[in-house]
Amino acid sequence: MEARFNFIADTAGIRLDKAVAGKLEDFSRARIQKLIRDGLVRVNGVVSKPSYRLAEGNKITVMVPEPTPTNLTAQKIPLSIVYEDKDIIVVDKPAGLSVHPGPGHPDKTLVNAILGYNSEISCGDAERPGIVHRLDKDTSGLIIIARHPKAHLYLSNLFKNRQVKKTYIALARGHLSPESGFIDAPIVRDRSHRKRMAITTNGSGREARTGYRVVEYINDFTLLEVMPETGRTHQIRVHLAAIGHPIFGDCTYGSNSIILPRQFLHAYKIVFRLPSSGEELEFTARLPEDLEKALKQIRS
Repeated sequence: MEARFNFIADTAGIRLDKAVAGKLEDFSRARIQKLIRDGLVRVNGVVSKPSYRLAEGNKITVMVPEPTPTNLTAQKIPLSIVYEDKDIIVVDKPAGLSVHPGPGHPDKTLVNAILGYNSEISCGDAERPGIVHRLDKDTSGLIIIARHPKAHLYLSNLFKNRQVKKTYIALARGHLSPESGFIDAPIVRDRSHRKRMAITTNGSGREARTGYRVVEYINDFTLLEVMPETGRTHQIRVHLAAIGHPIFGDCTYGSNSIILPRQFLHAYKIVFRLPSSGEELEFTARLPEDLEKALKQIRS
């Protein structure tokens, strides 16, 4: 089933591919450019190039065809299923498991595990069937999988309209003050280190806003609840590092730890309305054993 998205350009001079990327946040830039080149993105009904500069008020239509079969391998990898129905699956992803295949990890990912659990999932990006949002490889916690195109479109719109409430548990270095607040700082890819993200003040970044609440001060650390309002790559990690409180164990934006080989970040709660009924449900996932052990050592 083809999915169709419509929106009105509210900024003059922005490139077509960048404008579409801002609206379809779950789509990679490469995928968006391919849709444009294939004539599936139109401006006022006319096929345009990725570099086309929009005028304010232009009507953009994006047509996303049903994904074609892929060579992804279904693999029997243990999954912790928190909830499932005919539309979605909510999984408690362990740390160390990539969400989808990529350079350096062609298989043994969450996508391979999901296909091993239900081979009929075939919605979204052809290389990322069922994936609506993502977690970093070494971040544990809750992630929603769509079973079919209609559910994928529904969930994508929830995320786009910020109608999914996500809460993470993080352990940050130092004592974060004030005890609650927001970090509002646009994020771009770091030009010096392409695998890192960075905040920017020159107007080139994508909006990023993160709320937080201190749960407890533990020796020289702060245990936090973190509520990202946007979903940028590495957002929580970048924002906390930018204010001088990197996440414990985060070797990319902070420093290594001898007691925890990954960042102390866990997506422990997610709240959203079900595709089938519109009922709002809350799902939670307790801290995994490695984070509980790290907390115990830090308290001692």
